[in-house]
Amino acid sequence: MPELLYQRDVYGQTLVELGRRCADVVVCDADLSGSTRTAFFGKEFPQRFFNFGVAEQNMMATAAGLASCGKVVFASTFAMFASGRAWEQIRNTICYSNLDVKIVATHAGVTVGPDGASHQALEDLAIMRAIPNLRVIVPCDGPETREAVLAAFETPGPFYIRLGRAKVPTIEGRQPFVLGKGALLADGKDVALIACGVMVLEVLKAREELAKKGISAQVINMASVKPLDEGLVRRAAAGTKGLVVCEEHSVTGGLGSAVAEFCAENGPARMAFIGVRNKFGQSGAEPDLMKEYRLTASDIVAAAQRLLSSQ
Repeated sequence: MPELLYQRDVYGQTLVELGRRCADVVVCDADLSGSTRTAFFGKEFPQRFFNFGVAEQNMMATAAGLASCGKVVFASTFAMFASGRAWEQIRNTICYSNLDVKIVATHAGVTVGPDGASHQALEDLAIMRAIPNLRVIVPCDGPETREAVLAAFETPGPFYIRLGRAKVPTIEGRQPFVLGKGALLADGKDVALIACGVMVLEVLKAREELAKKGISAQVINMASVKPLDEGLVRRAAAGTKGLVVCEEHSVTGGLGSAVAEFCAENGPARMAFIGVRNKFGQSGAEPDLMKEYRLTASDIVAAAQRLLSSQ
């Protein structure tokens, strides 16, 4: 059985690893260090850890200042607050100057569960993807979270890394994360299922169900939402009869939009989108919310069948 891990646990552990490796790594948080797991770093390196309280805008502005002095800054809070409250500081103070600030936001998507709509960021990829210089990453499991954080540390400039709240299974056979690259997890000739984050597991389940119906599906883990692996998208579009893009995010502005924008300019592809459709989240158990917002493997199977039958 695949190992279940909290991505945020892995993030906190990786921060400690980086703190031991590099004295210029500093970490900022906004009153949520226990939840984001930046507290792991704060316990070992208290003089390089800064808790700003409920002041996300101040945190991002200070992170920019620290980065301007040669520090590699990791700034964390929940995705709703990182992308919503502090967007102007991220755009004007961090990204305009292309500073070395790595924003790692946890508790994204409807799988936040009982915390409800006020804490379920479903628009963050859209508003972060629109900012120049900012790379946007959505790891699918614990090990890929570590790889993405290490890649952000090793790559100059700002990042937005989106993590969930719940434990997620480790994806077996996953290729190592490479910035700007997707990973083909399984090949197929009828339809391509492209996903990021928690939806990677759902598309793998969907592939098995589609195979029982005689449909051959390839699966792509597109953790690098920006920059997008355009070559892999091009090959998927050319090698199948259509693309189904799946994300735990609004269908507006996220991974699906990134793929559609590329295909619109570089060659037509029939597409379907799995995501939240112009709705806010709500309080509930994680499995119930996945069903309510039609983010399950069964929903992906149905979308693939509709796409293929409409040709």
